[in-house]
Amino acid sequence: MRALRQYWIAPLPPFHIADGTAYTGTAALGDISPAPPIVIPANTLETASRLEINFFGKYTSTATQGTVTVGCYIGPTATAIGSVSVLAVSATLTPVASQTNRTFRVEGNASVRSHGTAGTIIGSLEITNISGASPLSDTTIAPYSAPATVAVDTTVANSVRIGVTPSVTTGSWTGVYLGVRLVN
Repeated sequence: MRALRQYWIAPLPPFHIADGTAYTGTAALGDISPAPPIVIPANTLETASRLEINFFGKYTSTATQGTVTVGCYIGPTATAIGSVSVLAVSATLTPVASQTNRTFRVEGNASVRSHGTAGTIIGSLEITNISGASPLSDTTIAPYSAPATVAVDTTVANSVRIGVTPSVTTGSWTGVYLGVRLVN
């Protein structure tokens, strides 16, 4: 007789109570996740585990709003966002001009395909309310095409982060909430 395993849905701490630092950089990836980072403890992920990612933030733009990409990143906690794995990133988006603290949302799912020092994860995001007149007409999927696995060492502690790459410094991007749930 095969032993049954019991699985739970568990939110991963910390649970944020303050906004992240506003990012105003240009042409460089900036981490807009609330601090401290959400950490997946070492050896927690196993093959077929899933992550559910929920994020919302706000942006401010001027009449010269430029463009932006938005993505979800995963990697060792002490590693800069630009040096970790890209779970999924949007195509170039054009934010609505002349906005003040406009809310946007990122929701995603990821599946662990293999675990260990050469683990792999595949994921997708849905990003809303950045470039359209209303949230109902403004949803984009990331990646735009051909989702692919990314390498993640699941034997070390990893953090999940949201990043933006704006093309101009005339606006700001701030993370308000990031929640990651481990499923399975």
